[in-house]
Amino acid sequence: MPGSGSPRKFEQTYHCRVAANDDSDDSTGTLGFPSDLVAGQEELHQVRAELIALLKRLPWSVEPVDAISDTQGWRKLERPASPGWTEDEQAAVEKLRQRELELAVFVTCHRHWSALAGTEAVRSRARLKHVHDDPAPDA
Repeated sequence: MPGSGSPRKFEQTYHCRVAANDDSDDSTGTLGFPSDLVAGQEELHQVRAELIALLKRLPWSVEPVDAISDTQGWRKLERPASPGWTEDEQAAVEKLRQRELELAVFVTCHRHWSALAGTEAVRSRARLKHVHDDPAPDA
């Protein structure tokens, strides 16, 4: 796979350090989380939902493949022929996957997490993922 290995790992580490040192937005948003962190998590949810929806619409195989039928094995396997993905479809998936990676690095390496440790950090990260699932507090 092109791009696999150490260059990507270096890039993720670099982005993680940049995000951790970025002090551009210290304002506090929902439930004590910085607003940029909440916005990043929301966009991450949206991008993942778009990617899942796109992958469900696309043919099962990226490359064109004939139909598969193996009913003699321990598990029945049948798949229709796949026309494969067009270059535009492949580009759309790659764009969403790249944005998902950028957002995941931003959220997980955000400076907010450096103030938390142990179970407090785990609980806080879980709360962030569901920040908009909670009913709004009465004002």
